[in-house]
Amino acid sequence: MDTNINFPHLHIFLDKVGKSISIGDFTIAYYGIIIAIGMLAGLGIACWKAKQTGQNPETYVDLAIIAIICSLIGARIYYVIFQWDYYKNNPSSIINIREGGLAIYGGVIAAIITVFVFSKIKKIPYGRLCDTAGLGLVLGQIIGRWGNFFNREAFGGYTDSLFAMQLPVSAVRTGDMTLEQLEHTVVVDGITYIQVHPTFLYESAWNILVLACMLIFFKKRKFEGEVFLWYLGGYGFGRFWIEQLRTDSLMIPNTSIRVSSALGAVLFVVALVWVIVGRIRVAKQQNTKNNNSTSE
Repeated sequence: MDTNINFPHLHIFLDKVGKSISIGDFTIAYYGIIIAIGMLAGLGIACWKAKQTGQNPETYVDLAIIAIICSLIGARIYYVIFQWDYYKNNPSSIINIREGGLAIYGGVIAAIITVFVFSKIKKIPYGRLCDTAGLGLVLGQIIGRWGNFFNREAFGGYTDSLFAMQLPVSAVRTGDMTLEQLEHTVVVDGITYIQVHPTFLYESAWNILVLACMLIFFKKRKFEGEVFLWYLGGYGFGRFWIEQLRTDSLMIPNTSIRVSSALGAVLFVVALVWVIVGRIRVAKQQNTKNNNSTSE
């Protein structure tokens, strides 16, 4: 397998980009290492913000232990549901995540449910937990997407744009390549490449903007839970258009509708409406309070 990855128009040429590292007879995928780093970084920023806002960081350590496990399960279940035509005939592959197949939105849904249950048990406001943990979630996504880079997956269709990425045909799963990509292969030093949109990079970069906005607006939030709504809306908006570029999208059964694009659009609208309604409600409460104070 050829291990080069190139960004020709950016003049970046990477040699020997492996998919795993071996320690004796034990092989560890870079994908797993990066996901683990993302989880630890996410926990770190959540604990930092918790301490900064007078919360107990240990709360988020306890939450992370549970939420990470539930999110991984949720991400797998979500993926299997929308690939059921394959898994119903290969049930033994359902638990074999080494073959790939984790959907971020499935993990997010599982995390939201987990946080809700955790908030009831610990008697901590749900919105407060979501706002703080949400920072960790998006940072984990920013880092975790680079696992797709090492796996040569989650890329888009053919492009010759500035950010075009070249992947050796020998290093990409056959099912992930499209006819258009194969019709536009390029040969460099005897190696045949497909040239694609690095959608993992687009999503990682977009999420950096989402995280920056969340941090900026954290002190300006009008109600607990608003920062997490900004995440849902911001990520949903970005995922909607980035998903249009991908060639491996999960589809709603018997349609040509991309699941993540549809869900992203719905979450963007719901989050936007929720923020507007929430801010109006807070403003009315504040006006009522001011009027009562004046009358006294």
